[in-house]
Amino acid sequence: MMRKEIFIRYERCMGCHSCELACAVSHTAARDLFGAVLGGERPQKRLYVDQVGRVKAPAVCRQCEDAPCVAVCMTGAMHSREDGVNVVDLPQCIGCWMCAMACPFGAVGRGEGKAIKCDRECLDEEGVPACVRACPTGALVFKTVEEFEAERRLEAIASLK
Repeated sequence: MMRKEIFIRYERCMGCHSCELACAVSHTAARDLFGAVLGGERPQKRLYVDQVGRVKAPAVCRQCEDAPCVAVCMTGAMHSREDGVNVVDLPQCIGCWMCAMACPFGAVGRGEGKAIKCDRECLDEEGVPACVRACPTGALVFKTVEEFEAERRLEAIASLK
């Protein structure tokens, strides 16, 4: 089975931060904002929406096959699971930030002194990540590379009209 990835349609992002909030909430025990806040949890996002000039875009882990973050991790905290998703084992993380320096996408953040990044532990019953599900404009999509490529080719052809 082909693995799905999170792709970004930059032209659709309006910088609303819905993806960040959905990500953070999905990683709480309560799995809802009010429940998390009332329960004393501090939801932490694992993707980051930034703006440069007029361009707004989310930075999300690309789950690289030969992940630089995994390669530079001295303790083995950053590692690849059997399903190919790169994750952080927080008890092993020493907060040296080598992973953050090595990531070409700026997708490793700081969470209470330790590295934090997308771990895909936010999938709904249909297997869709919380950030993708929350995006009101469809800027984030969860597809296989082949599905995304095919869609982009069709859009390019349609633009020739």
